[in-house]
Amino acid sequence: MIKTVIFDMDGVIVDTEPVHHFAYYQHFKNLDIEVTHEMYATFTGNSTKNVYQKLKEAFGLEHEVEHLVQTKRSLFNEAFDIKEDLDLLPGVRQLIVDLYNNGVQLILASSASKVTIERVFNRFGLHQYFTHIVSGEDFPKSKPHPAIFEHAASLSVAPKEECVVIEDSTNGIKAAKAAGIYCIGYQSENSKLQELAEADMIIGDFSELDYLKIRDIK
Repeated sequence: MIKTVIFDMDGVIVDTEPVHHFAYYQHFKNLDIEVTHEMYATFTGNSTKNVYQKLKEAFGLEHEVEHLVQTKRSLFNEAFDIKEDLDLLPGVRQLIVDLYNNGVQLILASSASKVTIERVFNRFGLHQYFTHIVSGEDFPKSKPHPAIFEHAASLSVAPKEECVVIEDSTNGIKAAKAAGIYCIGYQSENSKLQELAEADMIIGDFSELDYLKIRDIK
């Protein structure tokens, strides 16, 4: 019986990807580098720090990684605060409330920074539902490395065999499977060029899930 659900955030709970995309490409323009859409797609599920480490190596950027991260974060925060139409993905709040009301433990495991997670959770009133928040900035390696999900599972009230991860990215699904955790792949319209085939189950809408369906996953 499933007792803990571990949620990714970007592309699963909220679609901040357009805000990230805007902030990244504004920064790329300022840095005078050309990042293809194919290269950008490989960043999904990576922490901002690891993205800029890769960009620094690929383009020989002079700035320190931390400076690049802070610049992009400022661009993101400005865009996030003025984007009035930003909302939770359809059906995800209902699923979160349904699981919470039925005693399922909810943990967030996101590659996003703590600052970004806090902005999202405060804006949409999500703190009350989650027992723990795990940020990718606390781990030296990003998804597909399993460290973030291994840590999230260690915070569960149950063994990892009674945990489920919900992810929308290729890297996230690989990380969940490498951690030995059942993974539901969410086919988000907003997560482009992602391969979900390794997921144990694939959904296209959160209406396909509820407490009973998740509880009885084998």
